[in-house]
Amino acid sequence: MSVVAPSRARRVTETIGRARELGIVVALALVVIPTALVNPRFVEAQSIRDLLLNASIVAILVAGQTLVVVTRNVDLSVGSTLGLSAFLTAQTFADHPDTPILVGLLIGVVVGTACGAVNGILVAAGRVPSLVVTLGTLYVFRGIDFALAHGRQINASELPDDLLALGTSRILGIPWLVVVTVVVVAAASLYMRWYRSGRDLYAIGSNPEAAVLAGIAVARRTFGAFLLSGTVAGLAGALWVARYGTVDAAAATGLELQVIAAVVVGGVAIFGGSGTVVGAALGALLLSTIASCLVVLRIPAFWQQAISGALLIGAITVDRLLALRLSRELRGRSDHDG
Repeated sequence: MSVVAPSRARRVTETIGRARELGIVVALALVVIPTALVNPRFVEAQSIRDLLLNASIVAILVAGQTLVVVTRNVDLSVGSTLGLSAFLTAQTFADHPDTPILVGLLIGVVVGTACGAVNGILVAAGRVPSLVVTLGTLYVFRGIDFALAHGRQINASELPDDLLALGTSRILGIPWLVVVTVVVVAAASLYMRWYRSGRDLYAIGSNPEAAVLAGIAVARRTFGAFLLSGTVAGLAGALWVARYGTVDAAAATGLELQVIAAVVVGGVAIFGGSGTVVGAALGALLLSTIASCLVVLRIPAFWQQAISGALLIGAITVDRLLALRLSRELRGRSDHDG
């Protein structure tokens, strides 16, 4: 019973998860096709590249956020982590123009990793709820950002051309930033599917108490999830500089809400234990595409927030229904075996 029932529940979860990812693809088609009929230029090559670029930064962030959410936690500080990493990366290039591109990008990654480590220590070792910790560090990291900036804004004219080219250049017609996004999403997806430490995150989110009894190092895995989330946010911050060129202390303010919405809409259960990085990335693409479609169709911007909110509520409702179905599957199987 202890082996068969969880296996059955896992199969149900994977089947519904794949259906939800397919549902996002269908939703994308339902959004894009009517818009293309109104404005055929919407599906031209350049427009598609713009759609992918607009979703790239959020898609990178959701790769890290997914690791955290599947453990029944949340990282509300990713926007502030990105902002701090972006400013320090831009400041490094502006003050030291001869800095190699990879070294400058690495500075952003290191800053993000440090922020993730702070969150991980407080949540895993201090056993403070992640909602409380990351809400606090959201303001702490942003406050540090403002303190370091002193009102300074770094413009594209102060940054090296090679860095800015990373945000605009293409390889085989595909923007480099999109290629980096795909690599990050693929790496996170493979990690969660094929590595034991990645699969442990699902076990922790499904049942933390059972995970402890199974010998999983819950605190260490939780710390690792927050550490990776911070690392990914740091990378996103460095790439933000290349993408937009202009950076100040307010960069990416409020972006964490878009990231969480994309993760949940993409099929990652807010209650933990299920979901994929690919689905979350598709969620980011869906929300970004909706925003672009509304602009093309000249629909008021407030509808974007309304639609995003409706999708979020719908996704959470589906998560709850999935949890109830899994519970019935397990209970029914238990009664049958008994």
